[in-house]
Amino acid sequence: MNNQASILDRLLDPLTDCLTPEVARRVADLRVDAETQARIDELREKANDGLLSDEERAAYAELVEGLDIVGIFKAKAR
Repeated sequence: MNNQASILDRLLDPLTDCLTPEVARRVADLRVDAETQARIDELREKANDGLLSDEERAAYAELVEGLDIVGIFKAKAR
């Protein structure tokens, strides 16, 4: 685990300690909506093909960072 993930992990500990079992299950089951998933898929494909504009690159980076945070939170909820 890299240092940034470790720091984020420690920051999320108090938050996940507040979760009831029901809320933890709901967090663990969270999924992105279809529109957001379609945008992620579109940007991922363009990134793989090296076709992202600067604006798209920034949007993709923001999405990936957000997904990483949600993923860590979901893992802690489990």
